[in-house]
Amino acid sequence: MKFLAAILLAASLGTPPRAQNTVSYEVYAIRFGTLPQFRVSGLIQGADQSRRLDIPVMVWLLKGSDGRRVLVDSGFYQQKFVDQWKVQHFRTPAAAVAAAGVKAEEVTDIIISHAHWDHVGGANLFPKATIWIQKDEYNYYLGEAWHSRNTHGGIDPQDMAALLEINTEGRLRFVNGDDQEILPGIRCYTGGRHTYASQYVGVRTAGGTAVMTSDNVYLYENIEKHLPIAQTLDAKSNLAAQDRIRQLASDPSLIVPGHDPAVFERYPTVAEGIVRVR
Repeated sequence: MKFLAAILLAASLGTPPRAQNTVSYEVYAIRFGTLPQFRVSGLIQGADQSRRLDIPVMVWLLKGSDGRRVLVDSGFYQQKFVDQWKVQHFRTPAAAVAAAGVKAEEVTDIIISHAHWDHVGGANLFPKATIWIQKDEYNYYLGEAWHSRNTHGGIDPQDMAALLEINTEGRLRFVNGDDQEILPGIRCYTGGRHTYASQYVGVRTAGGTAVMTSDNVYLYENIEKHLPIAQTLDAKSNLAAQDRIRQLASDPSLIVPGHDPAVFERYPTVAEGIVRVR
């Protein structure tokens, strides 16, 4: 009994354990260009063929309370795509992120939602970043996808070579499937089926969980009207992902679609082409 009393006394006199710090993020949507007069039928299944929309190309910056500077997607900068898609008001993703106060070499991590040229092509602009991609996405588009002519649409061979080089430099990490916390306060989810193993990202903010959907949800209209994206390997899985995104987000206002110009109307403007989600 005396021994127990001594332990209790020592505990009562000792310094109480500090509460574990919880990392949270400020979230910014950053536009680095605009694709003019894009067919909405290429974004929403069954949409009127005559509908057109000027859509932004974006990356998303997560400023962590622990000092991390994380991008969701890396955009593109290759001139062939700028010319092909007649991109307006173009600046490189690195320049766009710098306008948000983060230099390219200060980006610590990049989460690649999927391997399409407009989301992965800028990965080599950020020389110190660790690149995160779904393992199955990486393996498929550096391997089997090229064994057939119709299984690598939207994938650029140069982008895949750049990912391989980044891997040989020791800066690439795999996300192993669904519902994985890859960094404190950041989780990756699969199921949208935009590509072979596309993912979307849940982020802890001061206002709750925000979800960067990337192309798993193109427009607010997709999720508000429960309409599958036009470019998906499985419409049923895409709708199931939309349902899950609604559940994951603490508030509907914290769902950020991949190419909706309304993103830059719904949130406070920080600078030209930059808004703060929370």
